[in-house]
Amino acid sequence: MNPETNKALVHRWFQEVWNEGRESTIDELHAADGVSFGLGGANTEVRGPEQFKVFFRNLRSALPDTHVTVVDTIADGDMVAVRFEVQATHTGIGLPYEPTGRAVKFMGISMLEVEDGKLKRAWNSWDQLGMLIQLGVISEIATADKMLEPSTGESAGESAA
Repeated sequence: MNPETNKALVHRWFQEVWNEGRESTIDELHAADGVSFGLGGANTEVRGPEQFKVFFRNLRSALPDTHVTVVDTIADGDMVAVRFEVQATHTGIGLPYEPTGRAVKFMGISMLEVEDGKLKRAWNSWDQLGMLIQLGVISEIATADKMLEPSTGESAGESAA
């Protein structure tokens, strides 16, 4: 398929699966042997539509009003990259935390490989930490970004005398 067709397929995925909650689209567009990376913990591989549906059901049940806006899309051959924004409210079960009623807004990036009109592989990076901070289940103070503060120790390249 050409890049424009692949872009349309990926946009359809985000619209129907995430915005409309259509589980049947997962069966239609997810390759039987497809693999997704980066949906849960580090090094987790989600294989096939049935495993993906577990992730989908958990997230959609916890955040039933999930709305994904695709901000940018780049396609080259069988690869499609999207940058997206998620807005939702934590009113349901599905996460290992009681519903907080809090609204969340976070960004993500996915690189998807399309093969024979189906999503074959997906590499995902989304701000799970930011979502959990917004839900109040992780303290923002405990996760303060120290990478942007001046170091108090020796600078890189200096050695102790």
